[in-house]
Amino acid sequence: MANLMFCRALEASAEENAARMKRKRCEAQSEMCSPADWIRQDDWPVGIRNVGNTCWFSAVIQSLFHLPVFRRLVLNYHLSERILEKCKSHSDKRNIAFMQELRCLFALMVGSTRRFVDPSAAVELLRDAFRTSEAQQDVSEFSHKLLDWLEDAFQLAANGNNPEDKQKNPMVQLFYGTFVTERKHEGKTLHNIEQFGQYPLQVNGFNNLDECLEGAMVEKEIESLHSDHIVTSGRERWFKKLPPVLTFELSRFEFNTQLGRPEKIHKKLEFPQIVYMDRYLHKNIDQTHERRGEVKKLKEQLALLQQKLECYKNYGSGPTKYPLADMLQFVLEFATTKPTSISPCVTLDTHNNKHIVSFYCLTDPDSSSESQISSVSSCQRTPIYKPFTQCRHPLDCPPHPAPHSITEEELHFVKTCLQRWRTEVENDINELKASIDKLTQVLEGMYSDNSLCQVPYRLHAVLVHEGQASAGHYWAYIYDHGNKRWMKYNDISITESSWEELERDSFGGMTNASAYCLMYIDDRLPHLITEDTDDETGQVLRGIDSLPPLLRRYVHEDNRWFQQELSEWEEQFCQTAAPQGESTASAEPPSTSSDNIQQTPVKPAPQSGPSPEELENGADSEPQPDPEEMMLTPAMQGVILAIAKARQTFDTEGPEAGLIKAFHEEYSRLYELSQEETTPQEDARLQHALVYFFQNKAPKRIIERTLLEQFTDRNLSFDERAISIMREARAKLRLIKPQDMDMDEYMQWHDDYRLFRTVFVYLLTGLEHYQHGKIREALIYLAHAYETNDGLLRNGEKRGVDKSLIALYRRKCLTALNERASRLFCSGEESKVEEGVAIMDEAVIPCLHLMSRDTALSLEDRDAMESIRSHWCCCLGQDMDDSLQVKLGEFLPRVLDGSADTVVLKDPPKVHVHQAHDLCSRLAAVMESIHNASIVIVK
Repeated sequence: MANLMFCRALEASAEENAARMKRKRCEAQSEMCSPADWIRQDDWPVGIRNVGNTCWFSAVIQSLFHLPVFRRLVLNYHLSERILEKCKSHSDKRNIAFMQELRCLFALMVGSTRRFVDPSAAVELLRDAFRTSEAQQDVSEFSHKLLDWLEDAFQLAANGNNPEDKQKNPMVQLFYGTFVTERKHEGKTLHNIEQFGQYPLQVNGFNNLDECLEGAMVEKEIESLHSDHIVTSGRERWFKKLPPVLTFELSRFEFNTQLGRPEKIHKKLEFPQIVYMDRYLHKNIDQTHERRGEVKKLKEQLALLQQKLECYKNYGSGPTKYPLADMLQFVLEFATTKPTSISPCVTLDTHNNKHIVSFYCLTDPDSSSESQISSVSSCQRTPIYKPFTQCRHPLDCPPHPAPHSITEEELHFVKTCLQRWRTEVENDINELKASIDKLTQVLEGMYSDNSLCQVPYRLHAVLVHEGQASAGHYWAYIYDHGNKRWMKYNDISITESSWEELERDSFGGMTNASAYCLMYIDDRLPHLITEDTDDETGQVLRGIDSLPPLLRRYVHEDNRWFQQELSEWEEQFCQTAAPQGESTASAEPPSTSSDNIQQTPVKPAPQSGPSPEELENGADSEPQPDPEEMMLTPAMQGVILAIAKARQTFDTEGPEAGLIKAFHEEYSRLYELSQEETTPQEDARLQHALVYFFQNKAPKRIIERTLLEQFTDRNLSFDERAISIMREARAKLRLIKPQDMDMDEYMQWHDDYRLFRTVFVYLLTGLEHYQHGKIREALIYLAHAYETNDGLLRNGEKRGVDKSLIALYRRKCLTALNERASRLFCSGEESKVEEGVAIMDEAVIPCLHLMSRDTALSLEDRDAMESIRSHWCCCLGQDMDDSLQVKLGEFLPRVLDGSADTVVLKDPPKVHVHQAHDLCSRLAAVMESIHNASIVIVK
C-alpha cells in the first residue's frame, strides 16, 4: 500500500515538475528558445536551476550529491508503512516530505536527460525554516538545518530514540565526530566530551588551515616559572573521533559594532588538498605536546636569527637605515677616491663664468650655459646648492666626493679594516641566512614524519562565497574522484576547473571571493567515493541503472515529459524563429541619424545562440537585470537597460520607435564610454567590443550593424516589450542585403577584437604563472601574447595591449629561465643536462629567434639577448666533459644565429576568455602581488 502511494506521488511529482519547468522557461524565454540548449550532453553532470537567490542551495546539494556514499543513502532511503502511520507531528511530516523531494532531485541529477533540474519543491520546504523567503541564505545555516532534517529523517527509519540508536544513524556516522576538552584545575585535569558536525574555525590571525586548527585546539598557553616545559593552564581541545566526512566552517564574517552590521573578512587563508589530522587527535596528545615544545623553541631561535639578520640589513642609529655591508663599501669607495685640489664650491665671475662650473650647480643640469649664467647672476646673494650628482662636471673634476687629503699609511689602514669588516659582515649574513633556511626546513618537517601522517583527509569540496556580508553569490568546487579533476558547479553552469583556479577563487586576499566551507573525506575509506556496482556482475552501475526501481520509473517519466516539451518547442520554433544573429559585441561611435537603423544594410553573421546559463538566469518582468542572478554579458545588460529607457517611447509610438530610441541610448552610452579614461580594473574595451571599435575608428556601418545585432539576442525574451523590440530588430536585420555590406571587412573587425581579448588572456595567464614561479609556462604565454599583440598594433595604437608590459615580463622570464637551463646543463648530471637542453630548445631559443626578427626591439631586450649569448659563449672556455661539449656545440649556433628559417614556439594551452570584470580584477591583483603596486596601466 505504501509503495503504491509513493509510486503515485512520484508520478504526480514528475508531471508537476515537467509542467513547472516548461511554464517557467516559457515565461522567461518565450518560444524563441532552442531545444538543443536544454539537453544534457553525454554523462556531463547535471546543474541545478537558481530559483531566486538559491545559489547557496545548489552549492551545498552538489557537494553532497557528488559524494557517492551520501548519494546512496538518500536514494535508498525507505520508510515502512507502519512507520509512516506513526508520523503525526509537523516536523516528522516535513522531514519525510523533504527527504522525498531530495530523493527525486538526486534521481533526476543521476539519470535526467535535462541539462539542469528545478529544485523548487525542495527549496519551498526549506524556505519556511528560515527568517525570510527572499533573503539570500547563509551556507552554514542551511547546512546545519539540512543535516538536522536528514538526521531526524533517518532516525525515523531507525525507529528509535535512545543514544545507542542515534549513534547508528547514518548521518551521525558519516558527518559527526567527537572532541574532548581538557583543562587544569587545582592540579587536576578535567575532561568534557562533546559532539560536533561542522567544525568552526576562525580566519583572522591565521595564514593556513593548520594554524587555524592549532588555534582552535589550544586556547591559551603559559610557561611555568619553575620549569622548562610548557604548562597548559587554559583549555585544550582534541579530536576523540573524526567523522568520515570532516567539514570545516570558516568564520569569514564578523559583526562591526561601530557600523552595526556584519562585515566579511577577506584575509587570505591557504588550505591543502590533503591534511593530516594526527597531531590533533587525543591519542597523540603526548607526542603532539612534545612537538609543540620543540616547535616553540625553534620558532624562538628563528625569531632571534631573523632579528639579527634584520640588524645587518637595516643598520643605523637614526631614522634612516642602510645595509651594513653597503655602508662599509661606500666608505671604502670614498676613502680610495683620489683627493682633488679644487674647492667643492667656487665663486663665479659674472663676466667670465662660461668656463667655471661649481660642483654644486645653481641651475638645472639640462639648462643652457646662458641660462646658467643669468641664474648665477641673479642668485649670487642667496645661492641654491644642488648635489654634485645632478650637475655637469668639467672633464678634470672627479665624478664623486673624495677626502681633501689622505696619507698612504692612513689609506692602507682604512682599506685593510673596511675590507676585513665587510668580509666579516657578508660571512655573518650568509651564515645567518643558511641557519634561517635550515631552521625553516626543520619547522616545516616537524609534523611530516610517518608517525604523524597516518590519518590523511582529502579535500572533496570547497564552497566559495563572492561578495560582501549582506549579499553575494555562492558556488562550489568539487573533486571528481573518478576522473581525477576539479569541477566548478555554479548553478546550472558546470565546467572543468583546476587547482590553480580553485586557489585563486578560494584562498581570498586578492578579490572578494573566498572559501567559506571546506569538506574533507577520510582518504583511508575508499567506500566513500566508490560507485555502485552490480551484485552479480560486479560492473559499475552508471546513470539511471544505478537507481532503485521506483526512482528509475520516476526519471523515465520525467524524461518522457521532457521529450514532449522538446517536440512542442521544436514545432513552435520552426514556425516563428527568425535567423539568429551573433550575440558577441563590437562597435564604434559618432553620430547616428534617426533612420540609420532602417537604412544601414547588415547581414547576420553565423554564431551560436546564448548559453542556457544566460537564458535560464534571465531578468524579472521589469528589465532591470541583476548581474549576480542573470549571468549576462555586460553587452546584454546594456541592451536591456536601453530597452528600459525606451519604455515610454515604446508605449506611445510602438515597437519600431522603441527600437530606434533604445538603439540611440545604447549607441550614445558606448560612445561616451569609449571616450573616458578608465582604470585597469575597468578596461572598457574588454567590457564591450563596440568600445574597441569606437576607439579604433571602425566604419560606422560596422558599428551600427553590430549594435543592431545585439537587439536580436534571445536573452531579450523576458517580457512583451523586449520581445517586440527583438522581433523588430530581426525584421530590420533580414532587410539588409549581402551586397550592402562587405562581410569580410565586418568579420575582420570581429576577429581583431577576439585577438585583442586573447592577447589580454595570454598576458594575464603568463603573469599568473610568473607569480607562482612557473617561469617556463609563463614565457610561452608571454611570447605568444607579444607576437599576437605586435600584429594588432601594426594597425593602430588602440588595437592591442601596451607591448612594453608584455616585453618586461617576457624579458624577466627569459633571463630567469636561461639561468636555470645553464645551472642544469653545467651540473653534468645526465637527467639535469637533458632538462636544461629541453628548456633551451622549447622555450629560450625560439623566443630569442622571435625577438631577433623584431625590427622595433627595445634596447633592454637587445641587451638581454646579448647577455644570454655571451653567457653561453663563455661556457666554451670552461672545462667540461666531451659529451657536454658536443651538446653545447649542437645548440649554441642556434642561440647565436637568429636567422633560422622556422621558429617552433610551443603552443600554449587553450585559455577561456572570462568576463571583463574578472580579467581586469585578476590583472590588477597579480600586478599588485608582483610589484606591490596599487595602480597598473593597461593601454
